[in-house]
Formats: sequence, C-alpha cells, structure tokens
Amino acid sequence: MPDLAETYACVPSTERGRGILISGSPKSNSILYTNGRSVIILNLDNPLEVSVYAEHAYPATVARFSPNAEWIASADVSGTVRIWGTRNEFVLKKEFKVLSGRIDDLQWSPDGMRIVACGDGKGKSLVRAFMWDSGTNVGEFDGHSRRVLSCAFKPTRPFRIVTCGEDFLVNFYEGPPFKFKQSHRDHSNFVNCLRYSPDGSKFISVSSDKKGILFDGKTGEKIGELSSEDGHKGSIYAVSWSPDGKQVLTASADKSAKVWDVSEDGNGKVKRTLTCPGSGGVDDMLVGCLWQNDYLVVVSLGGTIGIFSATDTDKAPVCLSGHMKNVTSLSVLKNNPKVILSSSYDGLIVKWIQGIGYSGKLKRKENSQIKCFAAVEEEIITSGFDNKVWRVPVLGDQCGEANSVDVGSQPKDLSLALLSPELALVSTDSGVVMLRGTAIVSTINLGFAVTASVISPDGSEAIIGGQDGKLHIYSIAGDTLTEEAVLEKHRGAVTVIRYSPDVSMFASADVNREAVVWDRASREMKLKNMLYHTARINCLAWSPDSSMVATGSLDTCVIIYEVDKPPASRSTIKGAHLGGVYGLVFTDEHHVMSSGEDACVRVWKLTPQ
Repeated sequence: MPDLAETYACVPSTERGRGILISGSPKSNSILYTNGRSVIILNLDNPLEVSVYAEHAYPATVARFSPNAEWIASADVSGTVRIWGTRNEFVLKKEFKVLSGRIDDLQWSPDGMRIVACGDGKGKSLVRAFMWDSGTNVGEFDGHSRRVLSCAFKPTRPFRIVTCGEDFLVNFYEGPPFKFKQSHRDHSNFVNCLRYSPDGSKFISVSSDKKGILFDGKTGEKIGELSSEDGHKGSIYAVSWSPDGKQVLTASADKSAKVWDVSEDGNGKVKRTLTCPGSGGVDDMLVGCLWQNDYLVVVSLGGTIGIFSATDTDKAPVCLSGHMKNVTSLSVLKNNPKVILSSSYDGLIVKWIQGIGYSGKLKRKENSQIKCFAAVEEEIITSGFDNKVWRVPVLGDQCGEANSVDVGSQPKDLSLALLSPELALVSTDSGVVMLRGTAIVSTINLGFAVTASVISPDGSEAIIGGQDGKLHIYSIAGDTLTEEAVLEKHRGAVTVIRYSPDVSMFASADVNREAVVWDRASREMKLKNMLYHTARINCLAWSPDSSMVATGSLDTCVIIYEVDKPPASRSTIKGAHLGGVYGLVFTDEHHVMSSGEDACVRVWKLTPQ
C-alpha cells in the first residue's frame, strides 16, 4: 500500500454575501474548516500537515473542537451533527438529527457536556441545545422568526446562550434549562456572527449594517459598540476575540480585517487594519476570521487563507490557497518535475512545488472555464465549455497574451505532440481537429462518436477511442489521417488513452472500469484483465521509466500496476479522494500525485513490493 506523503488542502467553501465560521483547537494551533462533504483539520505551524474527515453524507457547514480538544462536532446542510474523536481514524461517537434545515453555527458548553446548534428549519425550531451524549433537549429557544446565523455559549458559569440571525435580532437565554430572557434589535441588517470573550464578561455581535455592538455577558444589556471612526465600509461577516479578551478581530466585505482595542466599559477603537495582498477584485472580500493564539487568520471569498502574526502585524502575511472545486487535471512541467500545475473547471490554475506546497496561482487574462488542460515547458493549452481552444504562454508566475481558436464544436479531449508542441489534436463529438499553433490544419469527420484521443510525441500517429469502445489507430501525414488498424477489447466508451514515455506502449481505459496496456509495434495486448475498479476510470498515468501505469476512478481508488507483472500484484490506494479521482501524474519513479472531487491534491510514496 503506497503511503500518503503530502496533502495539499482544498480551501474553505465560501458563498457570496455570507460569512463562514472557522474555528481553532483549544490545545494546539490547528484550525477547522469545511469544503463540500469534507471537514479539514489544518495545522498552522505546518500547513502540509492536513487531515480530512469525510464521513458526512451532505455538504458540511461548520465544525468545532470540544473544550478538551478530544472531540470534534461537525454539522451539515441536512441538519445533522456528528461527534467524532480527533485521534485514531476519527471514530464516530454520536450522530444526531438536530434541525430540519442547514446548521450555520454550533458551540460546545465550557464543560463539554452540551452543544448548541442554530440554522434554518421549518417551524419554530431554529436553535437547539442538547446533551452531547444522549441528544436530549436542554431548553426552549423561542424568539427567532428567520434563519439563525450564529450562536455562542458563555464560557463561564452561570451559563448563558446568545443567538443572532437574519431577523436582525440578538436573543439572550438563561439556563440550563435554557429559556428566553430578552431580545435586542440594535442592528438594522443581518447579524452575522457573535462571540463571547474568553472570560465571559462580554459578548460582541457584528452585522451587515457595518456595526459591532458589545453586551454584558451576564445580564445581556448593551454596554457599547465599535467606533465608527475608521470603521468598516462593508458588511462585517465574522469576529474573534484575542486570548486575553482585550482585543477583537473583525473581517469584512470591504476587503480588510481590523484589530480593535476593547476597553473595560465596552467600547472599541481600531488599533490596526490588515489587508491581504490581492488583485482587489470581489474574490478578496474577507468572509471569515479567527484569532488563534499568536496567529490572526482571515479567509477571503476566493478561499485564500491569510495568516498574520498577532505580535508583529506589520509582517507580510503567509497566504495559503488552493482549489475550492473538483480538480480535474494535473500536469508536471518536464524541465522541473517537482513543479505541478493543477486546474479545476472553475478556471483556477494552481502551481504546487513538491515538498513545499502552494506556490501561487496562474492568473489568465481570460478567466474562462477549463474542461481540458495540457501543459508543456512555457505554454498551457486549455479548452472550456465553449468551442474555443486557448494557448496561453507562461512566463514564471505570469500568463502572457492568450490566443484562441474556434474549433466549431465543444472539445472533448486535447492532446499535444510533445516533441513539437505546436501540433495539437483536439477531439470533438464527431471527429478531430488538428491545430498547428492557433491555425486549424484540418477538420476531419470520422463518422463515429469520439470520446478520447491522443497524438504520439513525434506527431506521426493518433489513437482515437470511440463511444463503442473501439480504438482506431491513424497515421498522420501532413494534414490527413489514414486508418491503420482498429483494436477491439473495451466493452464501454473509452475515457482515456496515453502513450508510455518511451513510446513503445500505450494504455487505454473505459467507463466499464477496465484498463488495457498495448504493445505499440505489434498492437497486441501486453497487460489485460486490469479489472479492479468498481466504477468508471477517469484518468491514467505512466511512470517516467514506462514500468508502471496508474489508473484513477470514480470509485475513489488509485490502482498502480507494474507492466511486467500480472495485474493481481497491483497496489491499491483506497479512498484517495472523496467523490472520485480525476487527475493523476507521476513526478518520479517513487511518487504519484492524485487529485479529485474533494478539491485536494495528494502525493503518494510508492513502496517497493
């Protein structure tokens, strides 16, 4: 079984006009956030130290450590809360159906015995507090009429719970058993987040009306507010207290975060304004923040996590980023195999360096969607969901002027002749288009439904796979294709074909979960019965020395076969990516990288069998 060497984490899922609530561990510098059905635990001291919990059946929304850091409670859009251990394989302790709609926030009581969760639901149940081991209710929460966005538990006795939401209210409950005490309508817009100070003496609420208001922690009376002088110019989405309870950090849609000094009487003045370096576009709006020991963490709408030092706020922040959506393709730069480019269909291209991790995004002038993606030394070639194929020159971390060509129908697959990369083969529904640079050399209707294609590195041969599972081999002379042979083995539509690096073999895979390695000269099967996946094969990769071939499938597994050994001696990576594996590439003989639906990229170290 190959070992997981590194995980390049996905970024938090974000939504325009909503805050996200990230949280930290009380005992270490780990933070929790969610993306899709995954809950990610990221260590701020070493961002390559990532673990992922993937047991939710619906997209997860929020997760929190218990006060002793032994348990994590995470919630999802179906209203379910799962409580699981932070050690040895995340064993599930309990699962409760808490609300009838999505849960937006949850909080543990300071003794770790109760959990309060709030969100959206039918009828009156928008907030519930329950015992963590039995799920019994500990109180009645009336007084909200619309979605409740945030809740907080007073960290000291006597216990209190406060909630806030889209009905502009901040409600205060005493208990346990908790019952409604009072309600404040000081905000004039959605109240996005509220948090108790660590000593329980005050709590603060922040809102889309650009205001932050402080209340007394025990009685719930309003005592002060954040000064409007040098205040935020946009909605405030999140707030977090410093460990000593004397300062708060806020994050806002005006693309800045601010550190405020909070005086004893409950008024706040701006101490620092923090901004992350960025293009200044919508993606730089800040939607989440967390004060975790000496780290100030902010999250932007584009998912970038900026980490400032609390003791030295002038220091430039460390920025971590990655993908938010399914990572559909990976490509290794030939001149430097430690540099990997990954792309997701939303048009994002990220550069990773093996051993270091995130190394920047490639910004293209035309940020079109990406369906097919190929890269050579100084150029990337992409096609999206329109009929265009783009050639984009890459200079360091920058993209130059892109040229596009319209190929007449939507490209299904694109392949480059590696020795003369200006020659490209683009397959469409009914045939192929040959490109030289951005000029169309020929458009050939092949008379069958094309599903995959590849061109040999020297540009003399093309293999085209059809919906019927047949592989058609063509020789290329000038701008014409001549059919040389038809290979029949696959029982389903061909999904991917790849030449081996030494060009003596090629491998193909289909939707019927089968892969085949063929000898190129004799066109005979070299390795067959590679039938170990349980679903469609999405991607395939050769090792640089042509001795191994790896396949990645919708069944979440990666299987590595050695060409000279029978398929039964394969090695399998189970559950490589939640939702399926879509990208696969070898960086050297001992490392294979995979990417998938969960928006993560992983590096696996192969151990000799």
